[in-house]
Amino acid sequence: MNRRNYLRILSAMLAVPVFGGCAAEGERAKTSGDAKAGEANGAPAKGGIPSIPEENKNFYLVSDLGRNGYYKQKPIAELMGQWAEKIDIEFVVAAGDTHHFEGVASVDDPLWMTNYELIYSHPELMLEWFVVNGNHEYRGNTQAVLDYSKKSRRWIAPAKYYSKVVEAGENEKALLAFIDTPPLLDKYREDTEKYPDACRQDMGAQLRWLEKTLAESKEKWKFVIGHHPVFADTDKDESERTDMQTRVKPLLDKYGVDFYLCGHIHNFQHIQREGSQVDYLVNTSGSLSRPVKAIEGTKFCDPSEGFTLFSLSDSAATFYLVNHEGKVLYEYRRTK
Repeated sequence: MNRRNYLRILSAMLAVPVFGGCAAEGERAKTSGDAKAGEANGAPAKGGIPSIPEENKNFYLVSDLGRNGYYKQKPIAELMGQWAEKIDIEFVVAAGDTHHFEGVASVDDPLWMTNYELIYSHPELMLEWFVVNGNHEYRGNTQAVLDYSKKSRRWIAPAKYYSKVVEAGENEKALLAFIDTPPLLDKYREDTEKYPDACRQDMGAQLRWLEKTLAESKEKWKFVIGHHPVFADTDKDESERTDMQTRVKPLLDKYGVDFYLCGHIHNFQHIQREGSQVDYLVNTSGSLSRPVKAIEGTKFCDPSEGFTLFSLSDSAATFYLVNHEGKVLYEYRRTK
């Protein structure tokens, strides 16, 4: 019995602002055929749940969730569960800021219930959630974020940074390298009053770990996941992106990383910079979004709330940007 059927049976037993999108010129034109590695193959929305081959391995990317169920958090969470009834989701990647605004105080903080457990309660979301800290977690007890793994079976945070190898189709593998971005940024390291734990982290050790992890990877696909973007349109401090470009981008380029996934900006952005093979994806907020405009390298952007669906096969990695109404705003397929 597969996981989906098991959870359906278990569930039965228990009886339990939009500002308009943006895209690079021509990106809203229909595209067809597979993209070569590193080339764009994006398309605007076409209806609801995409048709995905049964042998594909699928996961959700979410970020910037914690609003105690307010704004659109509850309906988006329910939508994720409804889609997972039709698509076999293997796990969820949570790219930071699960808890606004001051993080959590302990593993018993009520915010675990109001931001997470009671919101993402659909039976199909009882999966492994691989998580990283965002800047809001660093305003609270970051150790509690790790320790909650001992209390919740689905909350996976073995360390502040770590890696996981997952199946990618029937025969291939993908590396997921989860990084802890707040301590990589001088802005947080220097603000010892608001982010007291950031300066205590060994930035050099983390970057050496990331380089070693990427260098030793033999998997077909390489993903790096952090909270802060390397490139993005935002009014947040430019130093955040320049620190990431100085410290993380060279490793992404050197070791052939396919995707860098993040959140933080509260809108969808897909960026490909000239001369780089990396697809940079900013996932939107799962509750409250912000306006966005195109910048250099923008393939698509949109200010809607929602989540991202990834689907991996032996030869392709595809993502779908989904808004709070269940509309696929944009689809991108990269082949290898």
